[in-house]
This record gives sequence, structure tokens and C-alpha cells, in this order.
Amino acid sequence: MKWKLENLYPSLDAWQEDFDFVKGAVEKAPEFNGKLADYDMFKRYFDLQREISIKAHKLYQYAALTSDLNRKDVSNAGRVQQCAHLLNELSRATAFQNPEVLALGEDVVDDFLARDESLAEYRFPLKKLFHQKPHVLDEKSETLLANYQRVTSQGSQLYGALAVADNTSKEVTLKDGTTLTITQGNFRSYLADLEDPDDREAVFKAIFSHYETHKHTYAQMYNTVLQADVAKQLARNYDSTLHSYLFGNDIPLAVYENLVSVAKENTEPIKRYYALRKKALNLKKHRTFDRFMPLAKAKSKFKYDEATKLFFDSIDHLGDDFVAKAKDALKEGYVDVFETDGKQTGAYSWSALNEHPFILLNYDDTLNSVFTLAHEAGHSMHSLFSHEAQPVATQNYTIFVAEIASTFNEHMLLDYFIRTNQGTLDDKIALLQQAIDDILGTFYRQTLFAAYELEAHKLAETGAPITYEALSNIMIDLYKHFYDIDISEEPGKAYVWAYIPHLFNTPFYVYQYATSFAASLKLFDMVKDDPRKIENHMRLLKAGGDDFPVEQVKKAGVDLTTKDAFMGVVKRLNDLIDELDLALKEKS
Repeated sequence: MKWKLENLYPSLDAWQEDFDFVKGAVEKAPEFNGKLADYDMFKRYFDLQREISIKAHKLYQYAALTSDLNRKDVSNAGRVQQCAHLLNELSRATAFQNPEVLALGEDVVDDFLARDESLAEYRFPLKKLFHQKPHVLDEKSETLLANYQRVTSQGSQLYGALAVADNTSKEVTLKDGTTLTITQGNFRSYLADLEDPDDREAVFKAIFSHYETHKHTYAQMYNTVLQADVAKQLARNYDSTLHSYLFGNDIPLAVYENLVSVAKENTEPIKRYYALRKKALNLKKHRTFDRFMPLAKAKSKFKYDEATKLFFDSIDHLGDDFVAKAKDALKEGYVDVFETDGKQTGAYSWSALNEHPFILLNYDDTLNSVFTLAHEAGHSMHSLFSHEAQPVATQNYTIFVAEIASTFNEHMLLDYFIRTNQGTLDDKIALLQQAIDDILGTFYRQTLFAAYELEAHKLAETGAPITYEALSNIMIDLYKHFYDIDISEEPGKAYVWAYIPHLFNTPFYVYQYATSFAASLKLFDMVKDDPRKIENHMRLLKAGGDDFPVEQVKKAGVDLTTKDAFMGVVKRLNDLIDELDLALKEKS
């Protein structure tokens, strides 16, 4: 139940050998500068790029995985830094590539690719490059924009300094006289465990008072982010700031617009769920921070071997190929299961090009850990299918589709638990709450933030003032619409826009959590009705990065440009609330 990293490199000497190769290739890269118009140089360059890519991904993966097993080991961390520096140098050394390929023209490039089968794998990546050509400027303008990049990214940099580096823990005294130290890492657990509503509010205030205190500063930081996005939109001739973020992966505006529209038009299930929670928990008022309170505590424990069996049992009707990939994903040597001193917290799946993915877990026998195992196995299965079907250049898939495989597995496991009555009644209630909260958190909450980003960017595009009042008012209106909760009555909650790092660091990113969830649920419903439709899902997993993501999902049978693609989430939520209502009545 430990990683066998010798499957990547048998020794540090072998790792160093590849490191030296990539370092040497970085030094050779400038030799191709200005020469890609020659077919032989073009082929040599992309053949070299393939080899560099394989080794560079593997180098970094090995260094990072080794470090994550013991974050206290300085030498391991040093190798991660070495790799990061090497990749940065590689990026600088090959910066000439895209402008030079674009200058060749699509017809010349297509002719080059047709001459040798080994180059065919670059057809879509280079098509994607030419897709972006209308918004690529002349060399002088591109250089000017690059020079200002450090300035335009300051909003994100300053946010990290204030929200993380300068954000300190707070002391809270409870009604019984107990003093707690509240941090970003532990406050949710206290909100789940504390029974007194005033104590919960005190803990919540300890976190959000920071954002209220610095509301003017956060507003100016966010204004910097917004103005940088507007500047990029205008300089590169995009129709809007949203368009500038969607265009690269050819995401139609209808995907974003329909997502927000469906979520806004179907908020009644949320209000029904909160009313059910309010009654079950005997609350006078259900506030946003009461959402962490459990309706029941799962009591059953599941050993790791039991968890893997439950997952395999939940998918055993989906065909030999799908089940084989699931077992391959979790095979010996590629899953590090239990928590150890110094080990990275949380869970992930990580795959380098042409390499078997590795899964990190911190398994603790809980129901949540069972679902985490299925989730991470989904990511690894996605990589395994992609590696099997795709050449190096198109093995990596986009963030837009990345969560589909993982959440599909969770849907399967949840359905199996409910259908076969696994665990106790408390387990079932806890599981249903988790499933409902996942929909609220992944689909509705992320879409609420997506709607906020759209409104905030419109303020910037029209030259409206960007103040903390303007930003807070958007959030107040959205929370009232989605949850029927007035967050202006909660201490600091109106500044939740300052609490979400994605809004500052990666604008127009969070909507992809919701689209992936909707797509996986639609696929799950298709497969549940007809297990043979697992071929649709596997077709998507095998696609890797061979096309624009919306087209990949459409080929699997889900059209994310329509509202219907998102309505399945609403139906699923209503069905789960019905199940929960019955379970709570049975318990009472």
C-alpha cells in the first residue's frame, strides 16, 4: 500500500541522467530559432520536443511525488525546485516556437504534417494554435504586453500576500469559557461540531472579520484583476472579458450563459433542502455557516480492501475494459494509502506522459475516504484510457473535462450504496447529505461565483466604480436569489467575494467544476438506463486532448451548449432530497 517510485526511476542517478538530457536540450533549442520554415528542421524540432516533453513530465512527477511522501525532507524539496527552474528555462528557450509556426501559415504546416506520420499527432495542437491567431498581435505588441505581465498580475500577487501571508489565526472564547484558536484550516470542523448557534457565529466571524477589516484593500486588488482583464480584452480584440477566457478552448458563450441561467431558474430544491435541515436540526434560522452541521454521523468503518471492493462492485456491470482500467488504476505500487508523518495532506492522482498514474490518499476508514478513493481512481482511469489511445502530443486533457471521470465514479458508488442499503441508517443519511452538499457546492455554489464574475467584469467593462459596496451588493443579491438568505445579516459574509482565491488568481475558472459535474451526471444517467452506453463515457476518456473539450463531450452524447445538459443536476438534487426526507422520517 505504498508507492513504488522505482517504477519511474530505479535510482537518483537515472533521474539525474534524464535531468541532464533535458538541460542539454534546453541549451540546443535556440539552434532552431528562425529555421522552422525548413521541413527537416521543423521535423527535428518537434521530434526533439516529444522526447523533451516525456522526460520533463517524468522528471517533475518523480521529484514532486518523492517530496510529497515527506515534505520535511529538504533534499526532496530541492529537486522540485530544480525541476521548476528547468521547466521555466525550457519555456523561455522555446518561446520562439508559436510565433514562428504562425508565421509559416496553416497550409505550410499542414503540408509538413502530412509528409511524416510521426508528426501527425501535432495536428490538433497546432490547429488550436492557429485558432488563436486572430488574437495574436505583432511581435512588437506581444513583447510590450509580455513586459507588462508582471504588472498586470499584481492583483493576484497582492491577494496572496494579504489573504495568506498576512492572515493570522484568531482566538475565540465560547460560552462555556473554552478558548479556541481559529484558522482557515480548522474553522469548518468547529462549525460542524459546535451545538450553540452563538458559538458557531463567533467562529465564523473570526474568519470573515479579516475580509471585512480589509474590504477597501481587497476591492482595489480585485479592481486590479478586473482592469487587467479589460486591458487584455481590448488589446487582443476580444468581444468581452468572458470571451477572452473561453476562446482558447473554443468554449461557446452559450455554455456559460446556459449554466448560469439553469442554476438561477432552479433554486427551489436548495430552499427545500435548507427548510428540511432547519427542521431536522431544530434551528431558528438556517444561516450559510450552518451548512457544515451534519444531519447524522456515519458510524460504519471501511477498511481499504473493503473500500476497493465496494468501488469495484459498483461498476462491475459496466464491461470488462472499464473494470480492468479501474483495477489497473488501483494496482499495487501506484497508490500510497495511509497518512504518515510529513506526507502531503489530501488526495490526488498524478500522471506523466506515457507513465502509469500514481494516487495519493490519506485513507482513514471513513465513508468519505471510500468516495475519495473512487474519485481519484476516476482521474487515473482517465489518464490510462488517454495514454492507451492517444500519442504524446494529445494525451493531456483540459481542466474542462478533468472532473468528469472522477465524479462519474462517485455517482456510480452513491447509487450502489443507496440501491444495496450499504451501512446503517445514519450512514445513509450522512451519505445523502454529502451527495446533496456536493451538488450544492460543486454545481450551484460554483455557478453562483460564475454569475458574480460575469457581473463584476461587466462593471469594469462599462467603467462603473469598483468598490467593496458594489462587489458586496452583487453577492448579497445572488445569495438571496439562490438560498433565500440575507448574508448582510451574517458577520462578514457579504465579503465572501474576497474569500474566494480563484476569483483573484484564475478568473472565469470555477464554472468548469459545474460543467464537469453536469456532464458526468448526464453520462451516469445514460449508463444507468443502458449499461452499454459506457462506451460513450469511455470514448470521452480515450479522447485525451484530441479536440476542443465541448466537442469531446458532445461526441460522448452530452451537448453542454443546451440547457437540457444541466437540468439533470436539478432532477438529481430533487431525487436525493426526497430520499433524505424519507430517511430522516424513518430515523425520527
